[in-house]
Amino acid sequence: MSSIAAEFAHGLYALAQQPLSAVVAKEARRSLINVIGTSIGASLHPGVEAILATAQELGVAQVASVPGRTERVDVHFSAVATGFAGHLDDFDDTHLATVIHPAASVLAVLTALAAETKPSGAEALRAFALGCEAQLRVGVSISPEHYDRGWHITGTCGVVGCAVTAGLLLGFDEATLTEAIGIAASMFVGQREAFGTMTKPFHPGKAAANGIAAARLAALGQKAATDIFEALGGFSHSLSTKVDFDLMNGQMGDRWELLFNTYKPYPCGIVAHPAIDAGLMLSAQIDSIDQIESVTLRCHPLVPELMGNPQPGDGLQARFSAIHGVASALCDKRVGLAQYEDWRVVQEDVRSVRAKIRLAPDASVQRDEAFIEALLKDGSSIKAHVDHARGSLARPLTDAELLDKVRLLVDPLLGAGTAERLAALVEGLYGAVNLDSLFALCVPAKELSHA
Repeated sequence: MSSIAAEFAHGLYALAQQPLSAVVAKEARRSLINVIGTSIGASLHPGVEAILATAQELGVAQVASVPGRTERVDVHFSAVATGFAGHLDDFDDTHLATVIHPAASVLAVLTALAAETKPSGAEALRAFALGCEAQLRVGVSISPEHYDRGWHITGTCGVVGCAVTAGLLLGFDEATLTEAIGIAASMFVGQREAFGTMTKPFHPGKAAANGIAAARLAALGQKAATDIFEALGGFSHSLSTKVDFDLMNGQMGDRWELLFNTYKPYPCGIVAHPAIDAGLMLSAQIDSIDQIESVTLRCHPLVPELMGNPQPGDGLQARFSAIHGVASALCDKRVGLAQYEDWRVVQEDVRSVRAKIRLAPDASVQRDEAFIEALLKDGSSIKAHVDHARGSLARPLTDAELLDKVRLLVDPLLGAGTAERLAALVEGLYGAVNLDSLFALCVPAKELSHA
């Protein structure tokens, strides 16, 4: 092979010519139903409204759908809106080794291009799986130093996976797919400074739109630098000082990073999930939050680094506050979307409990582990230890738990039983002639008010 990009495209293209294995197809379906749920669940958010209002102002063509919405927009805005909604609540899938959320951007490509490309269910699932796999492989090749330098890896690597999905849907040959990947490597977006704002979910939306654009350009003859990944000034070495191309191109088809994907039980940054589990364990032992004098959470150092906000001011900020997650568990004895609503985040009871919680980072604590201790006003103390968080690779959500999650996201907007029908369509994708039934079920019978 003449370059890293060409070798990468060769491996992915070869995989696209054969059926997915049963285990990979199952994980792809789990990723797909999960992100369909998160995209519909956030479809009425003001950020989505702003994206669709912009499309309306520009008078774009009405050719592509957006899950959870009756409006149709052009391919670009469908991709941006769907990717944005899928990631907004930080409830989408997470690849733990890289902290990439692969499915939101790839679903956005499928949604945007389905009407034009008309893939069969099997073709769509394969393009979805390979788009996720592509970005995860790019991610592991530059991790963890890339993320540590402040890049939002979901956006920077996502665009490459989206170009792969778009190229496969558009029927590219191997050479054109190579060019699309190379072009996409110059179209990445996203910094961690955006976390806690509406700009963060814009990253996978823009990754989807840019990936489609890269594929379109490749189809029309645009060329990329052949050494865009391996050159010292190229994608990989400019974004990380520690690069391993064997992790990107090695064992293609034998090692699937998609199989290391996980699904969140809580709508916030995943490093806080052990802390939330620990808080819920404590809450079962405390009758009233008024009993609490102080709480100490011993945790992995990434927790305060990524989620150390002690007093978030709204729901988006709270998704990056492990302290808020623990306080919500203690106050409400549950943690879900309601605990991250703007109004709940600023209420006095949860603010008061947050002020009593201290994070104690400890490098000996694993990333999916937490130790918590509450000192009570009567002088006694209670403790809990979470060895593996719910939703981790050691304690993955079951299919039933995943469906329950999707049901809570989808059915309030689209009607009782919709999530189960969507799950059945995703399960039967291999036999589906197209995606029409699936995407038709994602659209409400009438437009719903954000209020």
